[in-house]
Amino acid sequence: MGAIEDVYADLDADICEAEFREAVEEKVEQMGGLADEETAAMLIAHELTENEVETVSDIEAGMEEVQFVAKALSIGELRTFERDGEDTEDGRVINVEAADETGTVRLAFWDQEATAIDDGALEVGDVLRIQGRPQDGYNGLEVSVDKAEPDEAVTIDVEPGGGETIDALSLGQSSVTVRGVVLDTEPIRTFERDDGSEGQVANVAIGDETGRVRVTLWDEQADRATAVESGEAVEVVDGYVRERDGDLEVHLGEEGAIETIADADVEYAPETTPIDDVQRDETVDIGGVVRSTDPTRTFDRDDGSEGQVKNIRIQDDSGDIRVALWGEKADRDLAPGEEVVCADVEIQDGYQDDLEASAGWQSTVVVLEDGASMAPSADQGESDAGGEEGHTGLSEFADEGTNDENGSSVDESGEQRDGETVEFTGTVVQTGDPVIIDDGEETVSVETGESVRLGEEVTVRGQRHEGRIDVEELF
Repeated sequence: MGAIEDVYADLDADICEAEFREAVEEKVEQMGGLADEETAAMLIAHELTENEVETVSDIEAGMEEVQFVAKALSIGELRTFERDGEDTEDGRVINVEAADETGTVRLAFWDQEATAIDDGALEVGDVLRIQGRPQDGYNGLEVSVDKAEPDEAVTIDVEPGGGETIDALSLGQSSVTVRGVVLDTEPIRTFERDDGSEGQVANVAIGDETGRVRVTLWDEQADRATAVESGEAVEVVDGYVRERDGDLEVHLGEEGAIETIADADVEYAPETTPIDDVQRDETVDIGGVVRSTDPTRTFDRDDGSEGQVKNIRIQDDSGDIRVALWGEKADRDLAPGEEVVCADVEIQDGYQDDLEASAGWQSTVVVLEDGASMAPSADQGESDAGGEEGHTGLSEFADEGTNDENGSSVDESGEQRDGETVEFTGTVVQTGDPVIIDDGEETVSVETGESVRLGEEVTVRGQRHEGRIDVEELF
């Protein structure tokens, strides 16, 4: 065999020998006799293999050029734009969402290719062999396509329409439609852009049977966060998927929308970690019945701004834990007896070496509707779930009598039961032995060795016995 045939025989690229030979001859001519056929063949082989990536997930914005195979999942509308210069024609672009089994990427086709696609040259489900230049686009990673050809010999196991459930979302997707139940909403925030203009942003957390995701609404869309309420079923249309601190988010810009939908078969089935199983420095989802809530406290940050925090205590069938609600979450009106899920909370060391959960901006606090249940986490066996099979049994705690405003257990007559562990928040009206605390409606004696000051507001936790509390914890 000749030099060209030898190089081609060792080449692992999707090009026929005739096309390879033609490319080699062009290379020899371009180099003006500085390279013979063997050298030119090796150069062409290197160019063909250097930029080929194994999967879509291997594509990075810093690459000069990539070659890969992907399936078309959705085709956008043809858009025109003005180019610089008086005598230049308007430009045309069409975006195609494509994917393989590892991820999704947005493809930008230009001018003649864009028009051909708009005329039907490409259909959803077609597999393409693509050559193009990756870059960070407005909606995440995208590839500006230089060349694309159909490849009927390759099978990609990705179905068009994927991404309609939360667990099917992947980084870089655009034109995303997903349904879910509103779990939490946050107030609109304003910010200043680099050009001095003012923008708006708001967040809505939604969930379905497969998981949950934060939806970020920008500018004109931000007002929609005030139009939806927790528990409503909504549809997010024409969103794009980005990443923030390792988590995927769906963003909505000018072309997107979030609308309430009626009679939607959408459910949120959270999986929670038993409270007794949480470990320090973990970020987990926990759920339980609210046993007590403390007043909101304000404090000064190092930068001089004012912050706020409110502590609640929740209990499941394995134990209980204090949850610190920071910032806007401290405004949540949570009452004893309500069943909640606190998602993405960080477990930290708390008072007297007890663990506590911190619910910051990245966390979601959801009040479950009556009759809702939480599924045990994957490592929690059904036999350990408590209550009905397949659930944590939190409703059993909610039904154990009722609770007074301090979270203390009471019987049907309204009297607190002796021996119950309670939390009581009030003002110290007497120091010494015993300490007397008054909450404005009730006065209790507190047996504690802790030092307190007259007029100080404290919360105590311990067993109650006929008007006194044997303190286990004071904070």
